[in-house]
Amino acid sequence: MPLFLSEKEVEELLTMPLALAAVEAAHRDLASMQACDVPRQRTRLPQTTLHILQGALPKLDVIGYKAYTSNRSGVRFLVHLYCASSGSLRAVLEADRLGMMRTGAAAGVATRWLARSDARVAGVFGAGWQAEGHLEAIAAVRSLQRVKVYARHTERLAAFCTRMSERLALEVVAVASPEEVVRGSDIVSTVTTSATPLFNAEWLAPGTHINAAGSNSLIRRELGEDVIKRCSPIVVDSVATALCEAGDLLLPLEKGRLHARQLIELGDVICGRQAGRSTPDEITLFESQGMAIQDLAVAVTLENLARERGFGVELPYGE
Repeated sequence: MPLFLSEKEVEELLTMPLALAAVEAAHRDLASMQACDVPRQRTRLPQTTLHILQGALPKLDVIGYKAYTSNRSGVRFLVHLYCASSGSLRAVLEADRLGMMRTGAAAGVATRWLARSDARVAGVFGAGWQAEGHLEAIAAVRSLQRVKVYARHTERLAAFCTRMSERLALEVVAVASPEEVVRGSDIVSTVTTSATPLFNAEWLAPGTHINAAGSNSLIRRELGEDVIKRCSPIVVDSVATALCEAGDLLLPLEKGRLHARQLIELGDVICGRQAGRSTPDEITLFESQGMAIQDLAVAVTLENLARERGFGVELPYGE
């Protein structure tokens, strides 16, 4: 019977190591032409937007989609899994935490493959829900000693630093300016909804790795052209998706200062088809827009765990 998993059950089952393993495997399958993914599609009304990401991972016998609505009242996420072989419904999962963890895991996988192995200091822009998973993933793949965080809302920033310090057992501190976040950081991450660039390229030290996770629409830009110009390689989760909605990249692409053939997919780095970091001084960039196969891979892991442990409610439809 198809299974339904609630947010509470997802939270009980999902860990960052599980999310990292699932997301990396999904990108490896995509690079090996054993997966397919369709860039996000949106239906917009003045009050509400419907977003749909769809794809398939045949090795896991899954085809499916994530659908979510965004409205002033909130955002609501659901993942639907179907058997790729039979077409029958496998599971439906509430997917707010799932999405947060897989987004963080994508940055974690990129950091594993692109950041210097001796990276110890991270700088993070943003102190919201998505930044939690992002920081947890980075801390899982690098032995961080200190994390500097900047956000506009000081109360939220203070609470975030206290919460993440306790959760990760490392020093997470608030800083007063964007420059303080960037200078002296081995890893710089942006997890915001900013419409304008967050920092200047001159603040970046040689060897920095950047994770840009917030610019997934035309109206969002976290990195300026000066930063993009200094980065090599520029790695994306999917070239097709990046060309549709990577706000950081679309302006330099339009101006001819960046070319689509310069973009490298994360899966190709994982598989060794493309080089990641080649020298200690390169400033590497991962531009994350999010992919259906990331959601599907994590959701399949959760479905299997739920069936093993007796979680979830059977659904009376979809077989």
